[in-house]
Amino acid sequence: MRHTTLISASELAHHALEPDWVVIDCRHDLALPDAGRLTYEAGHIPGAQFAHLDRDLSGGKTDAQGNFLGRHPLPERAAFIETLRRWGINNKSQVVAYDGQGGMFAARLWWLLRWVGHEAVAVLDGGVQAWTASGMWLSAELRGKPYGDFIAQAPLVATVDAAALVANLQAQARTVIDARAPDRFRGENETIDPVGGHIPGAKNRFFKDNLQADGSFKPAAQLRAEWQQLLPAPQTGVMQCGSGVTACHNLLALEVAGLPGAALYPGSWSEWCADPTRPVAQGPE
Repeated sequence: MRHTTLISASELAHHALEPDWVVIDCRHDLALPDAGRLTYEAGHIPGAQFAHLDRDLSGGKTDAQGNFLGRHPLPERAAFIETLRRWGINNKSQVVAYDGQGGMFAARLWWLLRWVGHEAVAVLDGGVQAWTASGMWLSAELRGKPYGDFIAQAPLVATVDAAALVANLQAQARTVIDARAPDRFRGENETIDPVGGHIPGAKNRFFKDNLQADGSFKPAAQLRAEWQQLLPAPQTGVMQCGSGVTACHNLLALEVAGLPGAALYPGSWSEWCADPTRPVAQGPE
């Protein structure tokens, strides 16, 4: 059985050390970039490899012309494939990503693997907290896997760029959903990006609204009901956030809800607001 959205801690415990299973620790702290690695080294799910958001799951912040691409642009495709092989990933691998933030960073790896055509990837529901709450232990042993031979396939996901969203300001053919906290969406308490606000016409769905109090995802039926009120036609949706990371959490929630088809705007608000010619909206709408 392939796991393609979420996996429980009990199910992962049965398979974590099997040769065809690759577990990736995605824990991270935006304010302390080395904290995730230190936490991983102190204790992780046995056999897990470590993914760094900035170095493994993101690429350079500018293009060849010097244009700013956002705080966490997509990694260069060939470099990302090489990273997957270094982690021991093959085309037959079942990959499981986890973090300690309700899937905030693990969902980024989930989406990236789908970007290179790998469907057998799931996020550990409830993260490392669910693992330890189930009575499983953490290991400080740093154990690699044999080098993988992953070969990219056709993408299973779609992206849109800033130019397409500028055009959409008039066409209104797509529904843009912003995954940031409501105050940052309104343009308040902005401490990360130089400009506060949101893309005009965007709607707000804080990624944490996909979760229950224990950090696990809400049931599929509940997610479906909530998302259908916001996005009746998911194929018209574009998910964005501050830098293209937590937008992937909303994309995962849509998949769990059985509402696939939305695209990602990788540059998100950090890229959008870097160009003063692009309009900015503030307030609740």
